Amino acid sequence: MPHVLSASLLLVAHDRYGSDVLAGDWRVPKRGRSTEVEAEAGMVLEEVQTDFCGAVTRTDRDLDTVELEDRRGRRRTFPLGPGFLLEGKPVVLKAPVRRAAPARATHTASGSVAVHDAKARVARASRIYVEGRHDAELVEKVWGDDLRIEGVAVEYLEGVDDLPSVVDRFKPGPGRRLGVLVDHLVPGSKESRIAASVLRGPHKEHVLVVGHPYVDVWQGVKPERLGLEKWPVIPRSMSWKHGICQSLGWPHRNQADIAHAWKRILGSVRSYADLEPALLGRVEELIDFVTT
Repeated sequence: MPHVLSASLLLVAHDRYGSDVLAGDWRVPKRGRSTEVEAEAGMVLEEVQTDFCGAVTRTDRDLDTVELEDRRGRRRTFPLGPGFLLEGKPVVLKAPVRRAAPARATHTASGSVAVHDAKARVARASRIYVEGRHDAELVEKVWGDDLRIEGVAVEYLEGVDDLPSVVDRFKPGPGRRLGVLVDHLVPGSKESRIAASVLRGPHKEHVLVVGHPYVDVWQGVKPERLGLEKWPVIPRSMSWKHGICQSLGWPHRNQADIAHAWKRILGSVRSYADLEPALLGRVEELIDFVTT
């Protein structure tokens, strides 16, 4: 009686010969096909002919070569092209593509025409004084490029209470002008009385005191830059900066929190367009005064 083999036995008998060795792309190398990569500084490569392994230190476009340095500091030069392994995979090495330099700004943050590669002038004898560090940082961010070209230094006073004595020590005169930017310079304020006494003094021809109406220079930044319709109104019984941070839900426990809040505000300023006209005009006036 003839034997009848089950389908499962037939399948086993067939499988013992394995799969077709010619199935698929049998020509693909074990490590895969080479891909093109740009030789970037620091890239670690192995040169297959010599087994030399090192990081790319230099690529010479004219000679079409690449220099590798191994961990012992030894350097060797090889022609660009095939014959390298990157992370164990074959690559065809090519020189990096020359990328166009980024376009230079045509204007400074203050809106002035940018003067590239100009060296800062030796500082003039004339100066601009502002009340505090935050004022100085804001002026630097918007007008810094202009002031360096003009050779005008900006210093801060830490308040205006001693302004008359500061002016006396500075000794303004011809070619040595002093411009002062004061916060909250409004009629009847302490600041307005101090400014008036300076402008009546013996140096009045060579001193210009101007100011903005804001309690602090923070308000000189347009509130829209911070997503606000207007700056919060802070009661006089509360420290103004702490009150602003509290109203905006920002940390305000200590001076470090206040400094962080200012960095956040300053970071929102990109150019003169982000400042209030009442501040812009006064700074421009001071720059004109000390550079005339």
